[in-house]
Amino acid sequence: MSETNSIHVEVAYALPDEQSILPLQVPAGTSVIEAARRSGITDKFEGIDLDNAKFGIFGKVVAPTQVLNDGERVEIYRPLIADPKEVRKARAARVKERRAQEKEG
Repeated sequence: MSETNSIHVEVAYALPDEQSILPLQVPAGTSVIEAARRSGITDKFEGIDLDNAKFGIFGKVVAPTQVLNDGERVEIYRPLIADPKEVRKARAARVKERRAQEKEG
């Protein structure tokens, strides 16, 4: 692959106890999902579904078809286990209940 027609990117994936950042050289014009596939990340981590995964570049969510620039890092996001809004509501309800109990007691 010619240096003028290729770019250097990284593909990152993390679990709570393990992470991997794989550097690779890809042709200019490569999309996020193409880079993820070329990286071989699915061989390293079982259960990654690239066709349904959410992707980002340096923390900003992007479409799988987003074309990469030299030096960018593709991040593959794991599916959420709980809806963040629901978690915040439940936490606020617990705090409110605890404060009410403190006033009573």
